[in-house]
Amino acid sequence: MSSYNPGLYFDELFGAMDLPAEHTALIRQRLAALDFDELRRRAQDAERELYNLGITFIVYSDKDAVDRILPFDVIPRVISAPEWKHLEAGVTQRVAALNLFLHDIYHDQKILKDGVIPRDLVEGNHNFRPQMIGLDVPFNTYIHIMGTDLVRDRHGTFRVLEDNGRVPSGVSYVVENRHMMQRVFPDLMQDIGIRPVDNYGHKLLDAMVEIAPVDDPQVVLLSPGTYNSAYFEHIFLAREMGVPLVEGRDLVVDNDRVFMKTTNGLAPVHSIYRRLDDAFLDPKAFNPDSLLGVPGILEAYRKGNVALANAIGTGVADDKAVYCYVPRMIKYYLDQEPIIPNVDTRICREPDALQYTLDNLADLVVKPVGEAGGYGITIGPRASKAELEDCRAKLLADPSNYISQPVVDLSVCPTVCDDAIEPRHVDLRPFAITGKSTWVLPGGLSRVALKKGTLIVNSSQGGGSKDTWVLEGGAA
Repeated sequence: MSSYNPGLYFDELFGAMDLPAEHTALIRQRLAALDFDELRRRAQDAERELYNLGITFIVYSDKDAVDRILPFDVIPRVISAPEWKHLEAGVTQRVAALNLFLHDIYHDQKILKDGVIPRDLVEGNHNFRPQMIGLDVPFNTYIHIMGTDLVRDRHGTFRVLEDNGRVPSGVSYVVENRHMMQRVFPDLMQDIGIRPVDNYGHKLLDAMVEIAPVDDPQVVLLSPGTYNSAYFEHIFLAREMGVPLVEGRDLVVDNDRVFMKTTNGLAPVHSIYRRLDDAFLDPKAFNPDSLLGVPGILEAYRKGNVALANAIGTGVADDKAVYCYVPRMIKYYLDQEPIIPNVDTRICREPDALQYTLDNLADLVVKPVGEAGGYGITIGPRASKAELEDCRAKLLADPSNYISQPVVDLSVCPTVCDDAIEPRHVDLRPFAITGKSTWVLPGGLSRVALKKGTLIVNSSQGGGSKDTWVLEGGAA
């Protein structure tokens, strides 16, 4: 690694010129003792094992490779204990504010009446569910599983890029990446003091039991089925929780109660971790053409006979335009300043913001508010003239569908590439589970942009992942 050069970016393993990463010194020393061929060999062993274990995801847009492994890089991303304490507090604060916001908009709507957030931005949102108005949920928790996308800028400051409060995915890779490192790199991990991640399934099950309407409930995981891009994760989480993996056709509603079809007849179901969007959940209430959901489940939910995680209607909270108002929510509901700031964002539905975006299109990142997976994004400095003109036309045609942000110089991490160890941009998605209280998995999914120079880390756009090591207090 002697020739490694992160340039002007903040480096997750080395730190910055004025802020060296002292907590990674032993790890860097051990990596330096390995030659590149050895690293490549171990990396190839890891990817071969991932494939053999079936740890895959589906790319719908790629007609040539439907099912593929998530590329894995063997050089870890390391977070010190003080850094993690800060991130954990920030994620917990954000989850609390978003749950208060969801309870408010489906009850008294004080934040709308006080003009803190535009009413039409919420009630006109395609994820706003009028069926949830006045409905109480256990502990006023709507987002039970939250994935918060964080980036670190050139100065080493963590910022929130977006919230994922509907059906956040990727936690299975966090756990499997750790298992992979323990098999491939035990010598690198020895005596480092890394916080464990393999109790996620137990924590998730505990939350599902807490929100259930009965003691000793039957919990299930509801999946859209084998063709879903995250089906491996559904299998993984059902196994980790020790609960049945079901599809809509396996469940039936009778007298406003949910039952699971078994070889011994119908068995009651009390708590459902759903990996299915609202629109497909109940064909009687939402999309009548859905073949994936359970007819009548909304009414069973409204009667309090079954718990759902995440709650129906949470999609309002992870809309990219609503994201811009989360710092105001934190101040409004908690009377606090955000522990982790947002990336500076302009909402193009506002005339001044639209004009600024149009005037500076070549310098900004433009994102559609409802898309996920890196789709529809225009990165101004790296876009062609034709791409910029196409983006301009879309902005003018439907400004409410877009936000714009400055290009964040994402931090980098050393990554094993074809011929050398090179810097590649990374982000971080910590996962929080909330029932009565919030628990944050120590670490999260570190996604890495494997293509040289690109800032898009999403797996659907060619990104990979790294193991994320949160160091114990004594190692920080």
